[in-house]
Amino acid sequence: MDRFEAMGILLAAIDTGSLSAASRKLRIPLATVSRRVTELEAHLNVQLLVRGTRALTLTEAGRGYVASCRRVLDEVAEIERTTSGEYQTPQGELVISVPPMMGRIHVMPVIVEFLAAFPQIRMRVQLTDRLVNLLDERVDLVLRLGEQPSSSLISTRAGLHRQVLCASPAYLKKHGTPRKPEDLLSHDCVSYEGYAVGSKWEFRSRGRTLMIEVPSRLVVSSVEAAVVAAAEGAGIARVVSYQIEEQLKSGSLVSLLEAFEPPPSPVNLMYAAQRQMPLKLRAFIDFAVPRLRERLGLTDAADPRPPRPPRRRATSS
Repeated sequence: MDRFEAMGILLAAIDTGSLSAASRKLRIPLATVSRRVTELEAHLNVQLLVRGTRALTLTEAGRGYVASCRRVLDEVAEIERTTSGEYQTPQGELVISVPPMMGRIHVMPVIVEFLAAFPQIRMRVQLTDRLVNLLDERVDLVLRLGEQPSSSLISTRAGLHRQVLCASPAYLKKHGTPRKPEDLLSHDCVSYEGYAVGSKWEFRSRGRTLMIEVPSRLVVSSVEAAVVAAAEGAGIARVVSYQIEEQLKSGSLVSLLEAFEPPPSPVNLMYAAQRQMPLKLRAFIDFAVPRLRERLGLTDAADPRPPRPPRRRATSS
């Protein structure tokens, strides 16, 4: 039995939640996955997993063993990176996680340009609103919107985004244009249940925060649907500024109540502190940050801080 292979299969099963999902992820037969885990348990003479009908559960011994497996495999990966020269020249695979719409509109063009400039680097991009764990999921870098809670991750400011109201010219012609936040109470609104904004919308008025519970005639579960609904005249939507740039330029949407917008929120690139940062990661940060700042309206004068250097200690997210 190849114990390193068995460890990797076990971690894949835990990370994906099932043996069948690990089989699909690793592209090996399910029978092989099941056999390797069974062989590993027999070698250790201990049960690692409880195989339920819907999910896998680690035993107490399994939890300790899986944590040790992660450390061992991380150390092996570190040795391989050093030996292959990853710390001498930017090369290897870089994994980044970004919100879907931000990724499509602003990050992907920067990534394509980066890959052209660094032919020895490969990239895997996860487009998801889910809050990923960098260490557990082997992700090098995440892009996150808004103020972040206290974290061991190192953060580099990559831009700003605003919460904006928008509606179609046809809707405003029929229903009138709101002049103050309270006017929204007599309008049709499109709410987005999810990552950003629900039906309680925040405004700034005379230096104080004002919360308005808007009447939602339409509630959707994706921001793309909210943008489409607003452009089609369903009502007033609240979205993030970068999500409607093209619609504002084309005139299919009009921004509203700009004087009452809450303060802009940050867009951050975040990564785990490491003893030695791989050059592929440093290269991407140095390449992407000025380009994202230009795209997202953050000048060096507005935020003169350079990217923070990595701390000399190992941390987890």
